[in-house]
Amino acid sequence: MDAEKIEAGRARWQARFDKAPKRESEFRTLSGLDVEPVYGPEGDDPRLERIGWPGEYPFTRGLHPTGYRGKAWTIRQFAGFGNARQTNERYKMILGAGGGGLSVAFDMPTLMGRDSDDPRSLGEVGHCGVAIDSALDMDLLFEGIPLGDITTSMTISGPAVPIFCMYVVAAERQGVPVGKLNGTLQTDIFKEYIAQKEWLFTPEPHLRLIGDLMEFCTADTPAYKPLSVSGYHIREAGSTAAQELAFTLADGFGYVELGLSRGLDIETFAPGLSFFFDAHIDFFEEIAKFRAARRIWARWLRDVYGAKTDKAQWLRFHTQTAGVSLTGQQPYNNVVRTAVEALAAVLGGTNSLHTNALDEVLALPSEKAAEIALRTQQVIMEETEVVNVADPLGGSWYVEALTDRLEAEAEAIFTRIRDMGSDGSMTSGILRGIEDGWFMSEIAEAAFDYQRKLEKGEKRIVGVNCHTASIDEPLEILRVSHEVEREQNRVLADRRAARDQAAVDAALAAMVQVARGEGNMIPSMLDAVRVEATLGEICDALRDEWGVYTEPARF
Repeated sequence: MDAEKIEAGRARWQARFDKAPKRESEFRTLSGLDVEPVYGPEGDDPRLERIGWPGEYPFTRGLHPTGYRGKAWTIRQFAGFGNARQTNERYKMILGAGGGGLSVAFDMPTLMGRDSDDPRSLGEVGHCGVAIDSALDMDLLFEGIPLGDITTSMTISGPAVPIFCMYVVAAERQGVPVGKLNGTLQTDIFKEYIAQKEWLFTPEPHLRLIGDLMEFCTADTPAYKPLSVSGYHIREAGSTAAQELAFTLADGFGYVELGLSRGLDIETFAPGLSFFFDAHIDFFEEIAKFRAARRIWARWLRDVYGAKTDKAQWLRFHTQTAGVSLTGQQPYNNVVRTAVEALAAVLGGTNSLHTNALDEVLALPSEKAAEIALRTQQVIMEETEVVNVADPLGGSWYVEALTDRLEAEAEAIFTRIRDMGSDGSMTSGILRGIEDGWFMSEIAEAAFDYQRKLEKGEKRIVGVNCHTASIDEPLEILRVSHEVEREQNRVLADRRAARDQAAVDAALAAMVQVARGEGNMIPSMLDAVRVEATLGEICDALRDEWGVYTEPARF
């Protein structure tokens, strides 16, 4: 790109920057040197057309011309354990310590759409997240936390829609207008079949529910994001960075196709799609992955799906540091790993961030470990001055080469996925890849390759296969009492006895009747939740109607 075009681009960026709101701060180095809000080439640079300027297509350098000078990322710590009241106390601690939003971790029965007193829930209630059986649990979860003011992310996919309905009802009971709700629901069922394995039905009924949710949110909760397309679980299952990038964005394209098939306006529904990525330990590769993700998404939304506005082309994403990188050996090393991974997410332009706790490889975080994880973000935000300059590594020969390489690898994977389908769409290819076990085998091969290198010593992990001598003492970890399960089941039995059972039965029957037709499922599900139908009852009614999905055996 010649010097004249570069100067024209800089002028466009400057005009946007000048109009944008900015934080009150002195933007200087620790030594007192003034720093510019963005840096770029002074002369010719043929790369600039692909790199661009912050806030400008293709958004490689970020969505906003101000970078973090306008608004820092949201500190959104993932938390949930025991019952709703215990988790509510942890949320208030996080918010009181400076957290900017909440992110709900659910226990395994909830993730699988089972009530706490279901025989298959035995021994799992409250152990990997919070137990939510009905809207009354959701009331307790957010007691004293105004849902109209706090953004809330909920990491759940299979039973995401009934959980969302409980969240809406909790807001109604707080007196919060539904239109004021802001947050994110994961809902990403594709990645469940690909990696995490927490589904209820075959793909088609799940996609029907997701389409209904997209319609409802577009009309009734415009600030709320009904889908967070998740690469995190794909990476944690053992994928490479390129596979995480490609599989995640391909899933996102599938949901774009779902919205278009419902007749939704892409300029309206695309801004409601968000993403969730892993920040792994390879510092520069992760930064390049985030930059490539924005560029790929913008190009496909514009050139393939016809989005015209910037907001419809933006890829907004949350990041969590890599749980799979944490080690039980020498666990205090995990503080260092988390800090490095968090810094990579920030330098890659994340919109929100969760930092894992040092003991999370062993159990749910203790209160002290959770505080250290939160303070890790705050040290990066308040002390390192990385918030002063947008995309500070933009133009680095290494980072730009990695960004281009990851983009090229992702594009090759997109082609392969589309070729698997019957009609050339991404959705058709994804469904065929799930059916054939292709995604699973690709991830398994990558995980096996990494493990082989680890065992041969080609990959080194401090405290595991090198530098193993230690003076560490055993950690005190958080233990969830089995009394939590007994108490949750007692409370659930009391709720069932106190509610209007005829109203519950009628609401569930009405919901199933809608499921047999083509109407939107959300209003009827909200009605069931309002009369205290439980999560398990709602999901079981739909299992009876739609059947369940069992993954075929593959070798």
